[in-house]
Amino acid sequence: MTERESLQGRTGPYASLDNRIAAEATPFSLDPLASLDTAVDLLAAALGNGVDLVGLGEALHGGEEILLLRNRLFRRLVERHGFTAIAIESSLPRGRLVNAYVENRGAVSYDGIAEAGFSHDSGRFAANRELVEWMRDYNADPAHPLKLRFYGFDTPTEMTGTESPRQLLFLVLDYLDAVDGTPEDADRHDRLDSLLGDDAAWEDPAAMMDPARSIGLSPNANALRVETEDLVADMQRRRPELVAAGGLDRYREAMHHAASARQLLAYHALMARPLEMRERLVRGLGMRDAMMADNLAYILLAERGRGRVFAFAHNSHLQRGAAHWQLGPHDLSWYPAGAHLATCLAERYAVIGTGVGVSDQNGIARPEPGTLEARLSAAPGPIRFVPTHRGQGLPVSEIAELPVRSGSRKNSTFFPLTTRSLADFDWLAVLDSVTYSRGGPALPDPDAIPGQ
Repeated sequence: MTERESLQGRTGPYASLDNRIAAEATPFSLDPLASLDTAVDLLAAALGNGVDLVGLGEALHGGEEILLLRNRLFRRLVERHGFTAIAIESSLPRGRLVNAYVENRGAVSYDGIAEAGFSHDSGRFAANRELVEWMRDYNADPAHPLKLRFYGFDTPTEMTGTESPRQLLFLVLDYLDAVDGTPEDADRHDRLDSLLGDDAAWEDPAAMMDPARSIGLSPNANALRVETEDLVADMQRRRPELVAAGGLDRYREAMHHAASARQLLAYHALMARPLEMRERLVRGLGMRDAMMADNLAYILLAERGRGRVFAFAHNSHLQRGAAHWQLGPHDLSWYPAGAHLATCLAERYAVIGTGVGVSDQNGIARPEPGTLEARLSAAPGPIRFVPTHRGQGLPVSEIAELPVRSGSRKNSTFFPLTTRSLADFDWLAVLDSVTYSRGGPALPDPDAIPGQ
């Protein structure tokens, strides 16, 4: 039996899901690393050479062992399987600061980028510090002539607020200044600065739910959108001279920042429209994920000829099928970044979803009998890779009746696996248990009495 056969399936079809899991699961642990390395090598052999982008989803934000799995999986992919970059669910423009540090430029210590280089407070996580420091040390070693790169691939948006387009636009203007500054560029800088006004007005968190608080359709915002379109058009027109002056890579980066600014302005405009709440949320979530997919496509282009890319984000961003979220009374469904990538990249994209058995610190009880997590956790562990075959070859009636486990009492970012997970991911990595991330912000206490 080859390594590929051992991970992708032996003889099948199987009489039941439990039989398939028992036959195909590859167990490993985080310590010692030897078992993890063997499991990763099996997975990489199953991927073959045609996959350019591998995603690892997380079942929740703040799962310590999932972050450690990410770090060690990426390390093995770098050392043995031709990967040169990692992209995580953090702001793309901010990630430039982290990459400069990884390349031994810019800040002299991680503390100098922990806040400015990450969004969503993710720079606080100890595992992110360890990832970045390992990459920096790897790049400092003369034995590694091909240097690793770090990217954020998230947009400057989230449920609690949306950033001003200033950073993205001024990255483009700084580029133009550096490579081929003209009086016209200087005038544009003044116009954009005047139209942007106070960043606090763009970043008002109340605007996420109240269109009256958004300035996304104000006269200045509309004029800024026109200026941004003109900026993109001018850069396209001047492509030969700009590439000659600063190189193709820098031009592509600046063009992507300009395109991202245009998309962010469209997002702000959406926030200002008086839509029904469910429609507002679905459109916003869909726009964010479409931008995330565009960011990953740009990163793949930037890494072309260097190596392969490893992406890390929540399961719901990287899965192949539609994402679903019950937010209060609103049943939300939209196409995540993974669905866009699967459409554009086809077999060049592969994604591993994660599942969790139990986590006391995250308020996740043991999965109920019969649920997908319970059945996957029955295989030897403490972690196991299980190929899904994208849901093919299993009794339809059995899969349709799979119950969904209960959620979390503390961590609202935890999404249980569902029957759709078997088609949405190429593999599942299921951990018996996880703790809460070192350095992460405190989780709410569900038993606390308000005002006490």
